[in-house]
Amino acid sequence: MTPQYQALVQALKRLPGLGYRSAEKVALHLIVENPDAGDDLVDCLKDAAAKLGACDVCGNLSEGRICSICLSSERDQSQVCVVEAVTDLFAMERAGVFRGVYHVLHGKLAPVRGVGPDNLNLLTLSNRLADGIIKEVILALGNDMEGEATCYYIMQEILHELDLQVTRIGFGLPSGGALTYADEVTLRSSLESRKSMV
Repeated sequence: MTPQYQALVQALKRLPGLGYRSAEKVALHLIVENPDAGDDLVDCLKDAAAKLGACDVCGNLSEGRICSICLSSERDQSQVCVVEAVTDLFAMERAGVFRGVYHVLHGKLAPVRGVGPDNLNLLTLSNRLADGIIKEVILALGNDMEGEATCYYIMQEILHELDLQVTRIGFGLPSGGALTYADEVTLRSSLESRKSMV
């Protein structure tokens, strides 16, 4: 194997979701099987890097300093949904279930991996809450230890003295899921997130 090939595989491997074997497949596809795709990919990456960035207000992907969701007069600016990543925001938008605005943290607290409060997009959240427009904060972070720790930190350090409604998304069984295949955490969350049928 050539040093250039190894360097490419190592660079691809640093991307999220790609292990060594997947990085090898991508590298071989770009170099041997479809070399023209590599040129298109490079052009797209350069174009995206030049034109896209994080929204100054919420952290969403944006072509300008402020994203279209933050600028929209059709969104409920009094309701903010706090999510871990832009991909979570995209999932909420695809589902069409939320008409407020978002705040993207770009991660969760993970001291073991060296991710502390200063590594997250928390300062802009504090600034947004200070203007008094937001009335409800919806914490839509994962139902794992890091997600819970991040929610707790936000509650204790950012929201504790503010007169806001704070809610947490419910967790439970997926649509069409069976109890037999659910793990203990999911079953517990399902019971805790139950609502009245009357």
